[in-house]
Amino acid sequence: MSQQVASVQTLFLHQRDADDFTVAAIRDGTRVFRGRLQLKQTDAGARPGRFRVVDGDDEEPRPPDQFVDIARRATRIRISEQTAPGARERLRELFAGYQLDDKTKAVRTCRKCAGAGRYSPLTTDRQIESNDEYICPDCALRDLEREAEYRGLRSGARDRLEELLLDVGDLERIRNLLSGNLDPDLTKFDEISATVEDIDPVPTASLELHPGIQSKLESRFDSLLPVQSLAVANGVLEGEDQLVVSATATGKTLVGEMAGIDRALNGEGKMLFLVPLVALANQKYDDFTEEYGDVVDVTLRVGASRVNDDGNRFDPSADVIVGTYEGIDHALRTGRDIGDIGSVVIDEVHTLGEGERGHRLDGLVSRLKYYTETRDQGTQWIYLSATVGNPESLARSLEATLIEFEERPVPIERHVTFADDQEKVDIEDRLVKRAFDTKSSKGYRGQTIVFTNSRRRCHEISRRLRYDSAPYHAGLDYKRRKRVEQQFGDQDLAAVVTTAALAAGVDFPASQVIFDSLAMGIEWLSVQEFSQMLGRAGRPDYHDKGTVYLLVEPDGSYHSSMEMTEDEVAFKLLKGEMEPVVTTYDGGAAVEETLANLVVGGDQTRRLNARMVGEVPTKHALGKLLEYGFIEGLEPTPMGRTVCRHFLAPDQAFTMLDGIRKGRSPDGIVADIELMDEH
Repeated sequence: MSQQVASVQTLFLHQRDADDFTVAAIRDGTRVFRGRLQLKQTDAGARPGRFRVVDGDDEEPRPPDQFVDIARRATRIRISEQTAPGARERLRELFAGYQLDDKTKAVRTCRKCAGAGRYSPLTTDRQIESNDEYICPDCALRDLEREAEYRGLRSGARDRLEELLLDVGDLERIRNLLSGNLDPDLTKFDEISATVEDIDPVPTASLELHPGIQSKLESRFDSLLPVQSLAVANGVLEGEDQLVVSATATGKTLVGEMAGIDRALNGEGKMLFLVPLVALANQKYDDFTEEYGDVVDVTLRVGASRVNDDGNRFDPSADVIVGTYEGIDHALRTGRDIGDIGSVVIDEVHTLGEGERGHRLDGLVSRLKYYTETRDQGTQWIYLSATVGNPESLARSLEATLIEFEERPVPIERHVTFADDQEKVDIEDRLVKRAFDTKSSKGYRGQTIVFTNSRRRCHEISRRLRYDSAPYHAGLDYKRRKRVEQQFGDQDLAAVVTTAALAAGVDFPASQVIFDSLAMGIEWLSVQEFSQMLGRAGRPDYHDKGTVYLLVEPDGSYHSSMEMTEDEVAFKLLKGEMEPVVTTYDGGAAVEETLANLVVGGDQTRRLNARMVGEVPTKHALGKLLEYGFIEGLEPTPMGRTVCRHFLAPDQAFTMLDGIRKGRSPDGIVADIELMDEH
């Protein structure tokens, strides 16, 4: 111990009980040893009585003179302020007796550290408030770690809470955050600033469109919005194919409308406006009918009619066809003539990167291009998306000019708070009430979209909100959804509660978005989906800012197959990079799209496959189709046509047929298909 004592910088003492003190010797910020000192009273004043060095549970007696030797060698002697005033005076008397009073000083220290024999001086910059006292950041972080461990918080959430603790300096406020506290200073994760790019607006009077649409645009706008002006400047009205990437509510849809309806009115072919969901198709159909119904015929083609298609709602001769991807694809797969197509507008084109929908959109684009090219229609293609991680490469794959505009019309604050499943609705109720009770500078109440992961949960949340609200999901009939849209637009509802799966179809002017869940069904949201959904908070014509709340359940998940937990996913989404839009093909997807391309394109199947965004293993797919009996040569069999017409996955269809041929029960066949899905 003599070598250790030789270089002690700080000798620290803290009262344990009466004349019993904890002693710590510090060198270079590290404790060299810990001991116990008991004082005795002599005629000369306080002096060392017993001195012991602590080693684990053992205490080794040392001569009292050794303590005096350590004190003399120390650079400074520090006494904790938590030591009682009388005991402090006795220690000062002790050190004065050895002429050491000039380097002795009482200091504010962490009580928890002092009791454990650690020296942690507190300063304004290095202290955390906890239960009406101050402790050191290390002890506060240890307390927070125990709380996080108890609540099941994973690394991302823990890192965030530690950052907040060091920033706020109040342990109880952070603990309150774990109990659903809504203090905006604590819950705020960051703010996405409003950005404005310096783009010269194009006057609407200068567009020289067909009078049927020109007059409408001039009556609505004096000039185009920036993204629209960029598209016009880069040739969208001259037939240039474009990929338009811009945030929600920046005016992308009008780019497609201007080009498509102008071409339709000028006799250059109809416009197809394609979206991923029936709800969104219905909404666009209503919008187009209301805005342009007096100058063009508008019809609707949705996937709901693909199995038993009576054609009553669909007029292929209309000037504008609004449809779902599958609705139009079904028309192609069944050989319907959809006439001369002047323009195709594909909204939400980032769907190319999504599981099942991705390969089907990829195949649709290839088949639709084949349809228009074999008829020499000179079709213009316009792709719209709010969120794309690889816009340049996607534009190259689509053979389109990239129009990228990164302006965000209003700032968005993003907040995180923690709550279990039962607490979430109470928090949502308070957030909805707070928003609806507040008006923007433009005179609009704050309204909320609550995203959750199931239809049942939509109804549960809506029932428990105090202010008027409504569930909104694909299970509701069309009239009911329209009524909800109208009520929200009239500010008669404080909130709508909708499924994450319907996020692309929700077009409500909300100031606030709440994530009740970060899952879509039993799959976690991607960064792309998350960005798309939070972008619905805040509209420039209604609100001063958008607000987003993530209600995160520590250690929560929605299915045993989910490897991550909700708190881990939350910070992955908040900090994540936008994923690139890439269409990937497993064996089943390759077989399905190759069959559809063969039904539509015959001996041109390889060419249709080769032009798709994703890389399709054509040889493997053709081999499987022959094995299943869905094709003979490059001709589809009647069974192959049926499988294609009904959008059945070929491997599942083969399993069904094989089960029927072998006399298996329907339940057994269903079980076989479910086992295929799991693997």
